[in-house]
Amino acid sequence: MLQSIKKLYGHKLAATDGDIGHVKDFYFDDRNWVVRYIVADTGGWLPGRKVLLTPHSLGRPDQNGKALPVNLTREQIEKSPSVESRQPVSRQHEEEYYRYYGWPLYWEGDGLWGMSAFPILEPPAASLPREPALLSDGSPASAAAHLRSALAVNGYHITGSDGTIGHIADFMMDDKNWTIQQLVVKVGHRLSGNEVRIPTSAVGRISYDESTVFVNLTIEAIEHSPLHAAELVGAAG
Repeated sequence: MLQSIKKLYGHKLAATDGDIGHVKDFYFDDRNWVVRYIVADTGGWLPGRKVLLTPHSLGRPDQNGKALPVNLTREQIEKSPSVESRQPVSRQHEEEYYRYYGWPLYWEGDGLWGMSAFPILEPPAASLPREPALLSDGSPASAAAHLRSALAVNGYHITGSDGTIGHIADFMMDDKNWTIQQLVVKVGHRLSGNEVRIPTSAVGRISYDESTVFVNLTIEAIEHSPLHAAELVGAAG
C-alpha cells in the first residue's frame, strides 16, 4: 500500500521497551527513490539528540495508531551513532551505523536493499567487515551525496518539459519496500489549487541549487494527472 510521508511526521516511535521519541524527517536515496532512514527526534529522553532508524528495524507504518513499532531496545538506540540532522550523512557514518546494528549494507548487492528487494527484519548472524568505505578510485567515501531530506525537498518547484507548474506537497511511499512511488504536486493557487500525483519515474533530475524537480511531462499532462485525495492515503496505489 502507498503511505503518505507527510502523515507520518510526528508519529511516535515505540521501541520494544518504551517510547523513544517521534518521527522528525526521512532521508531518501534520490538515485532510486528509496527511504533509507527515519530521523528520530528523541525529545526529552535524549535532549538535543537525533538518531537514525533504518527500515530494517521498523514494523509497517500504523495507519490509525500514530505510532511506528521499532524492533530495538531503548539501550540499543541510546548507544547508537548520533547524526547531525543539518549535515550530510557520510558513508563512514552509515558503515559505523550498520556495523553497530549488524544490518547488511544496502549498497552491496543487486537488490534494492543489498541482497534483498525488501528490508529484512532479522540481523544476519555474521558480523560485517570493519574496513572503511572506499570510492571507485580507492579513496575514502566522505559523504553519501544521494541521501536527501524529505523535509528539505518538500516544497520544491516542479518544472515540466514546457514550463514550471506547482510544487511538491507530499511523497507517497510503498510501506513494504520503502520506495517513493509518487510525488504529490500542488498545482494552481498555493491555497486553493488541486493536488495531483505523478510517478517518480517521470523525474529527470533534481536541482538542489534551484530547489526544483524537473520531470519529463508537459504542464498539461501534470494538470491532468490523477487527483490526490487525502482520505485515500494508505489505499492501494
